[in-house]
Amino acid sequence: MKQPNFLCLPIQLVTAAILLSLVSLTACSKPYSEAQLRQDIAQKLMIDIRYFCNDGTDAKSCRTPVTALPEEISDLISDYSIGGVILFRENLQSIEQIIRLNHQLQQAAQQSKAKQPLFIGIDQEGGRVFRTPREHTTAFTGNMAIGATYKQYGTHFAEQSGAIIGAELKALGINLNFAPTVDVNNNPENPVINVRSYSEDAEVVAKLGLAQLLGMQQQGILATLKHFPGHGDTHVDSHLGLPKVSHDRARIDAVELVPFKHSIQHGDPAMIMTAHIQYPALDNSQLIDMNGNRQYRPATLSRAILTDLLRNDMDFQGIIITDALDMAGISHFFSPKQALIETFKAGTDIALMPIRLHHPDDLDGLAELIDAVVNAVERGELSAGEIQQSAARIRHYKQHYQLADSIPADTGQSITAAHTLLGNEQHRLVEQQLAEAAITLVRGDNLPLDAAITNLLLVMPERSGCMALQNELHHARPSLTTDCVSMDDYQAETFSSRLQTADAVVMGSITPAASLVEFGGMYDQHQTTGERLTPQQQQELLPRLIRQAKAADKQVFFVSLRTPYDISALANDADTVLAVYGYNTHQQQNDNQHLVTGPAFAALARILTGLAEPEGELPVSLH
Repeated sequence: MKQPNFLCLPIQLVTAAILLSLVSLTACSKPYSEAQLRQDIAQKLMIDIRYFCNDGTDAKSCRTPVTALPEEISDLISDYSIGGVILFRENLQSIEQIIRLNHQLQQAAQQSKAKQPLFIGIDQEGGRVFRTPREHTTAFTGNMAIGATYKQYGTHFAEQSGAIIGAELKALGINLNFAPTVDVNNNPENPVINVRSYSEDAEVVAKLGLAQLLGMQQQGILATLKHFPGHGDTHVDSHLGLPKVSHDRARIDAVELVPFKHSIQHGDPAMIMTAHIQYPALDNSQLIDMNGNRQYRPATLSRAILTDLLRNDMDFQGIIITDALDMAGISHFFSPKQALIETFKAGTDIALMPIRLHHPDDLDGLAELIDAVVNAVERGELSAGEIQQSAARIRHYKQHYQLADSIPADTGQSITAAHTLLGNEQHRLVEQQLAEAAITLVRGDNLPLDAAITNLLLVMPERSGCMALQNELHHARPSLTTDCVSMDDYQAETFSSRLQTADAVVMGSITPAASLVEFGGMYDQHQTTGERLTPQQQQELLPRLIRQAKAADKQVFFVSLRTPYDISALANDADTVLAVYGYNTHQQQNDNQHLVTGPAFAALARILTGLAEPEGELPVSLH
């Protein structure tokens, strides 16, 4: 290939620290070679290693989790100087395994010509989006639970959860967290954000997002605000389609952008993640998709949004990273090469999951992708100077957060220290305090359960929730007998027979249905189906069951286990209505028994039995 004649441009240094460390680059003391360009492009890529099959399995069928680094992926990282890796639940099985895998990843990076440590990232929001094993790490009940505590506790739980999540990730060798989510959820039909948002109030979201971000970054974890410029007012999941927000600029400034502006002004966020969402009021330019149709540029591909607005107008100095480029909001409309070139043109620093690398046959695709970017530079479509600036920004943040110094020489010591820290007694206490402080009494005055209630029937959406609440109720009031009907295997005859012997009924609801991000992404679309009753069928059934219980003269406690928007439609006939905001469960070993538990269910049991009072406030409006 002919050696391109790259322009050597002055670097726009992003902080005073970069000015001191990189000032010599402005003089352009040596040419920007093609080899260096390729290395810089690779630093701008973050790949996923969720699955890899080198045993002859077909590439499309590969579901073998990477829990130890395959030689092919190790060589790929070393040969190309890849900048980062994202891990998923399948990669994370035990404390020992996680630490060893991360050490293998960093060793591979150290063998590259770039000699740069990897960004090792994860979606560890707390609540429903949480990748590490819950039995080993502290998951919390999530952002909306934190929002429910704001009136009583301010930013306390945002700070504490951020610090604990950050400390535990650091102990595992993970250095980058794709959290906090600062989307303002003011759309009750939002299928993907909902309970992942702190509130519908932009100012509350801004304060809690900043507090959680600072908690993580003070532990040495790069935190990420997402999803810019805001995913809270959509009714389409960008994993499945391309949403459009049609508000005018004044409304976007007053709501969606508020949390991002607040953290940029007060918190020096390391990263901001883009949204695969069209915002015509911010950018009404169009491009041709791979189907030949004209599309408004989604934020991920928009220079007006990422460079003009975020980088220049809002003065964001950190790293801009895309949301996963395999999501339908991008991949159903743009090829991997077009998406990568367009997002780099827009001003993105890091492209997340730009290509699938789950099979030896996939690996050549990475070279082709880098070739495509080099060719775009040669023909003037991409700026070599901007790629150089972007790579310098990435190297600065890796140095600033001392990622190379954090790589352990001895994984044994790291494993011992992690066992002491992860999910320890103090961390679990804060987790439980948050869950309890969040529970909101929406309606009713018959708490706690009357002493005359000795037999309680539970109706839960999932069997794990049944088991967790039964376990925690037995702990809170040993004299209480409980029985449970799970929607996993609902039978009308079973409910009717058990209702006859019950003194009262607790009914739980999860709406909306779990989204792909909770399972981990596009490869798990099959996991959102398969229940005996679909989420819609459960919603249709619950009001009938409540009326049936009331007709049998039973007291009914309705519990919203996710976003409380469902209360208005489902719980009009219930005597008491509670919002819990979480339904995570995990196994806990106790006296040689494996018991199912979860912070929200433990807190609910204490509220129902009078060991605690509900203190939470609804962070969203019910219609």
